[in-house]
Amino acid sequence: MPSIEILLAFTLTSLLMSLSPGPSNLYVMARSIAQGVQGGLVAAAGLGVGSLIHVAAAVLGLSVLFSHSPTLYMMVKLIGALYLIYLGVNYWRAHSGSGSDDEALPVKKTKSMPLKKVFIQSIIVEVTNPKTALFFIALLPQFVVPESGPIALQLFVLGMIAALTALPCDILVAVSSSKVASWLLKHKNAQVIQDKVSGSILLGMGSFIAVGEVAGIED
Repeated sequence: MPSIEILLAFTLTSLLMSLSPGPSNLYVMARSIAQGVQGGLVAAAGLGVGSLIHVAAAVLGLSVLFSHSPTLYMMVKLIGALYLIYLGVNYWRAHSGSGSDDEALPVKKTKSMPLKKVFIQSIIVEVTNPKTALFFIALLPQFVVPESGPIALQLFVLGMIAALTALPCDILVAVSSSKVASWLLKHKNAQVIQDKVSGSILLGMGSFIAVGEVAGIED
């Protein structure tokens, strides 16, 4: 098992990423505004199930990769670090354009639908989101320590932490959707600061990992 320090660092990183306004938060908010808190909670549950599917896929794929080709696994870590840097840059550039409020908060266009359909749609939305898959593949290996035990178990624990950290954040958005929506529209500077902080963490983490991996390859 990873050390307590690694688990705490990973949990903090996952929490900051979940709290930063993104597609999943806005999707839950849209459902809550369209059909009440219940709709938002169902959407959050569906996204949670979808993220668990990503966790299972990442654990199976990465653990098999490590077992058969540690060198290729190391290359995946390096590519993942570069992807984290790319995400960090995107966070920093997120508010540099001149998008409209509808682009920043597209919640008024969502129509009501049966809750069962909301749940199924939410699972599909999360499962088919390539950014979620890439994020899991890029982030999970960075916190794995081969000397700390089975790779699959470490990946599973980290993946579950990431998924379970996102769920209460989505539930919070569902319960307070109207207030959150108005807050996001009125306090764009706070949204910008939050994105800058998230971007800085990703940039720092990705850069540190990339430098370490390159140094390891050279040695």
